[in-house]
Order: sequence, then structure tokens, then C-alpha cells
Amino acid sequence: MSDPNIGRLLGKRYQLQELIGTGAMGRVYRAKDILLGGVPVAVKFLALSIQNEKMRLQERFEREAKTCALLGQKSIHIVRVMDYGVDENNTPFYVMEYLQGHSLSQMIRQHHLALPRFFSMVRQISLGLQCAHDGIPVDGSIYPIIHRDIKPSNMLVIQDSSFGELVKILDFGIAKLLQGNSDQTKFYLGTLAYSSPEQMEGKELDNRSDIYSLGVMMFEMLTGKMPLVAPTHSFGAWYKTHHTQEPRSFTDVNPGLQIPQQLQNLVMSCLAKTPSDRPQKVSEILKVLESIEQNYRSHIIQPDNTASKPVATRSLTIPVEVQPKTKADVQVLSSHDEILRSVSWPDNKPIADIVFPQTIRVNDEVLPALWVMLPQREILKRFACNRYNQFLFLPAPHPMALWITVIYNRKYGVKWLPYYLDLKTSLGQDIARLLAKTGYYRLLLFAREAPSRCSHILLCSIATAQRKNLQQWAEESKISTSSVDPQISKNVLRSEYEKIKPQILSKLEAIATDIPFDLSS
Repeated sequence: MSDPNIGRLLGKRYQLQELIGTGAMGRVYRAKDILLGGVPVAVKFLALSIQNEKMRLQERFEREAKTCALLGQKSIHIVRVMDYGVDENNTPFYVMEYLQGHSLSQMIRQHHLALPRFFSMVRQISLGLQCAHDGIPVDGSIYPIIHRDIKPSNMLVIQDSSFGELVKILDFGIAKLLQGNSDQTKFYLGTLAYSSPEQMEGKELDNRSDIYSLGVMMFEMLTGKMPLVAPTHSFGAWYKTHHTQEPRSFTDVNPGLQIPQQLQNLVMSCLAKTPSDRPQKVSEILKVLESIEQNYRSHIIQPDNTASKPVATRSLTIPVEVQPKTKADVQVLSSHDEILRSVSWPDNKPIADIVFPQTIRVNDEVLPALWVMLPQREILKRFACNRYNQFLFLPAPHPMALWITVIYNRKYGVKWLPYYLDLKTSLGQDIARLLAKTGYYRLLLFAREAPSRCSHILLCSIATAQRKNLQQWAEESKISTSSVDPQISKNVLRSEYEKIKPQILSKLEAIATDIPFDLSS
């Protein structure tokens, strides 16, 4: 039987095209936003009608939807809600970003996750949960959000061209909305195998209930098995299991796994029956995870002077400056003398430690450059160095790219040179296109002590994949809409930047010499 929703135009804007998911929470369709030229979106109809007590329920739905929309703007690890409403049948719906990826449950069924990948995924999930638990300001009040249905099938893993393997949490706020429409003494909503003891009792929940569910999920991610197994799949059997059964040990379910004892202890603490015995906040979990990961990496990374490609701890492409090899590359470097003679520090820029993009003209050609002012001693330390660059992009709520440049040598360490490129501005779009076209840019280094002239120039190449991304991002941003403060996107990108810094640095430190190298493959 054909689905009557296919082809339907929702709210005079969203044309439903394909049913892509069903579940206890509702039905999800792929749709296109005809007001934005057919941009793909996901529309979720909730398993809820607001015909009864219509005004009260509609007000609550709108509050929950607004909170979830704000939550998706605050964290990149939460699926973004862009619109919401109620259709002609009084069925509420969300409009979300359309993402193609795999659910974590699919990935676990195929095989348990290697530890580096586990660390990356759990860190991302924890950061999303932490953001929700800390609360969202709505109409002058702070609303903490408890998910209530943390499980692998609510985690979507996508390959993002900017961030690598990215995990996003689905269905925030929906469980509370659906449950609030029923008699809570007779109605349970959640997933039996992942629910906390207090959730099974129908008690008011706090963040520690999500932490219990996270513990169940972490055990499953590491072993492919569940820590608790009920004799039958009934509410009564699972109620007793969560309240009285001790979790199985890692050794019991898979004796061959090598899992750090500190990590085993963390997972078991999350599975404590009593909320006060668990980690009280997700920040505590993140702190322990960071310590475990550092210890793990220090044991497995053995420097090898012959190895130019150390093991990656995240799906992150590291394009690094390579020595010029072609005639064209040599010509690029030979133009440095001309640039040194012709450029001077702009009058409208302060004499301070700053980084900004500004084009330069060489042989009647306009070229991209990143202008940097540093103390002279910092410049002198890094004449011989490796160069790293990476571009992170956030399309919404405001199109923004983070242009990361790093200069590093073993003796003096690392210098981070980030710049936020607003891709809704003509400057941002022009710079992005120019970087994509040329495939390289120059670092013009000016000393604070002698600002009138450029003291040194470094050449930075850009990986082919990133060049394609920059061109695509510029075009996407040109037609996208934004009505929010760009600082919101900057804050999200800054958070991501801080998370990947240790991984970038570990790769750079693993190189035994200061000869430029290539980790782009």
C-alpha cells in the first residue's frame, strides 16, 4: 500500500519524498524545502495528537521544540531542529537537518569498536549530553534537558568533510513530550534494556538517568554485548533486572578484550543502581575519559624515526606543508623576495598579536595570504618548521569556517594561528574561493618590534579535498539564510577546535625531525 504522505506539501513549504524511518517516537520522512530551492530536510511526525487539551499541549510542544532548536544551535553533536509545527490533522512535527550516515547500533552489530574510535565517539556523545544537561535559556529561564532514551539507535554517525567522523544525538526532548501526554502511572516510554532503575519506576528524572543509559551503551560499544540480560523482553522482567541484577563483567562477556581497568571502572560506575553512586555529571565522565585516553596513547605510541604516518586517533585528515617539487612551486617561492619588498603592515590594524586574511598582488595576480603579527623571538624560533592547516565549516545557524594554521618544530613547540572566516560576507566568500583556486597561501610574519616590514614568509599548501570543500562551502553560504548572531557559530567551532588540538599535536610530535612531511593520505 502506497504511503499517502509521499508528495504531500507540508506547511506550504516541505514536500515529503520518502519514508526513511519509523519507531515508537513517530515517522521520519526525507523532504525538500521548496522555499530554499529544494534543500533536503528530514521531517519527523510525532506519535502524538494534540486534539485533546489542545491549547495546553500545543504550548508545551512549542516550548519543547523551541528548546530543542536552541540546543541544536549550541552543540554540533545534537541533530539540529530548524522548524516545527502542527499539521491539519493536529499532528506535531519537527523539521531537522537531513543527514546521511549510519546509526551506532548498526556499527556495533558489525563489530565492537577499537578503543581510539570508542574514545572519539563517547567524547562527542558526552559533550552533546553535557550541553543539554547544563540547560538552555528559553524566555528568561534555564531549561535542563534530559534525553530519556539514550541508546545506540539514537546516535547517528556521519562522515563530515570538515570534522571527520561526527556523532550526533537524535530525538532530544521527544520522550518527555510524548510521556507528558499520558497517565505516567500506566505509561512507560523508553527502551527497556537501556532504562535506569528510576526510569522504570516512573520517577522524575535528572541527568544521572542519562548517565546510566550511557553506561549501558558504552559497555555494548566495547564488547558488542549487553551488560544486563533479562529472562524475557517484558517490562516486569526488565524492571527486576535493572533493580537487582549485577552487570556482567567485561571478562565474562569477552575474555580476550584488552580494556584498561580504569575504563572498566568508569563504565561500571555509570551502571550503579543508585543515582548517587554514579558520576553526578557528564563533565566527570569526560575528565576520566581524557585521563584514560592519554594513558592509552602513551602506551601504544612508540616513536619510530622511519615512520612518517603514525596511527590516527580520529578520522581527521592532516594535510601538512610539503617541500616544493615542481617548477611552479619553485616559482612560488622565488616570489617571496618581491613580497618582502612590497608589503607593509596595514594602517588600520593594531600593533598586536593578531591573525587576519588579506590578499596580496604578485606579478599582477591576486593571491591569498594570512597576515600574522608575533613577538620577534617567536618568529625567529620557527624559521624551520612544519606547517599544518585544516578548515572546519559550520553551515548553520550562521555559515562560518574556522581556518586553522599551525607552525611547529620540535625544539620550540607549537604556535596555533586560528581565524574565523564569516562565509556570509563577501570577504569570507572571496577568500574561500581564492584558497580553493590557488591551493596554497602564504603566512606573512611581522614582528611587533619592527612592524613596518614583513620579516619572514612561509608557504602553506592545501589538500585537494579541502580545496573542493572550500569552493562548495562558499557556494552554499551564498544562498543560505541566517538571522542569528555569528558568534553562536564561532562558539561551536571554538569548542570543536579545542577538542581536536591534542590530536593534531600528537601527530606533529610523533615526527622525529623538523623536515616538512605529509600526512594527507
